[in-house]
This record gives sequence, C-alpha cells and structure tokens, in this order.
Amino acid sequence: MSTETLRPELLTAIEAAQNKKAGAITLLDMTGLGAFTDYFLLCTGYSTPQVEAISDAIEEALKTRGLRPQHREGRSGAEWLLLDYGGFIVHILTERVRLFYDLERLWRMARRIDFDEGAPGSSASGGGAGSLARGGLP
Repeated sequence: MSTETLRPELLTAIEAAQNKKAGAITLLDMTGLGAFTDYFLLCTGYSTPQVEAISDAIEEALKTRGLRPQHREGRSGAEWLLLDYGGFIVHILTERVRLFYDLERLWRMARRIDFDEGAPGSSASGGGAGSLARGGLP
C-alpha cells in the first residue's frame, strides 16, 4: 500500500489532520480482514480542543468533496471522536486514550502506513498527503 494508490478522500482527511498538527497519523488497511470498513484512519490530538479541531477540519475538508459522515461518535470535550464515512472510519484520540485502547495492536493484521505529521503535501514515496515514517508495513 502506498500513498499514490490511496483514495482521494483518504488523502484529503490525512492532509486536514496534518494541517491541525495531529500526531501519529496512521492508516490501517482493513480490506480482506472481515472488518466492517475498508480503512481506519487514526490520529492523536494533544488536548480535547485539538481533538475537536482535527475532527472539524476533516469534516470540512471532506464536505468540499461532497462527503458527510454517515455517523459521528463523541461529544464536545471527548477524548475520542469517531467519524464514520462508510468506506473508512476516522478515529481522533488523545494520547492517553490511544495508548489505552491500542487499536493498532488490536488490528495488527491490517497493512499499515504511518504518516509524518510534519510535511503536508509531500511524501517519501513521491506523492500523496504526507511523508511516510519508518515502521509501516509494505
């Protein structure tokens, strides 16, 4: 899995998260695992206001592509917000909650790309929304 082959709406969501300084942006490819969606996009907010800001930015960016979440979980001040777009689900979590639930470990069979939050619009593999960090599976 490389950034060049990712669906445009995923790239849009990743870039929106990067623009709000989300940390540890990770995409899990759930296809073929019997999951209820194709992708999980995980990112960390370092405060509950930042979690909300990341969520708002992703929703706004995807709305410009004509996409609205089918379902939203979490409320103002929550440490975990979830945006369900059907084919992919965005999880925005505080560091504490992300470490506790460890979705990456739970879904460790999924192919994984880790994004470097420091470089929106550039990629180590030559295109896409973010720089790939070491550690992602091919």
